Order: sequence, then structure tokens, then C-alpha cells
Amino acid sequence: MARTNPIQFLQQVRSEVSKVTWPGRNEVVISTIMVLVLIVLASLFFLAADQVISWIVSLMLSIR
Repeated sequence: MARTNPIQFLQQVRSEVSKVTWPGRNEVVISTIMVLVLIVLASLFFLAADQVISWIVSLMLSIR
């Protein structure tokens, strides 16, 4: 395995980073809003599922 000196490594990193297409401000804002909305929806879903499962378990445990 060939070893790369630090200067050559940094040159390669700089070369690769220059190829990256960075997202614009609008795209970042829209993606962030979408993530936050999906987090809220997932949280509400799991809250509802937890409440239903809790209700079913308590119903089953109360029957003797």
C-alpha cells in the first residue's frame, strides 16, 4: 500500500471538494422544513400507536 504525504493528500482533498455541487440556500431551507414536518408526523404516529398499544394491554390485563 503506497503512502501519501500530507501535502499530496490535501491537494487530492481540495481537488475532490471542488467537484462537489453544493446546494443553494433555497434547497437547504426546503429540505430542512420537509425534515421537520416528517419528524412531527412520525412523532404523532408513534404517539398514537403507543397509546393504542397501551390501551389494548391495559384492557387485556384488566380482564381476569
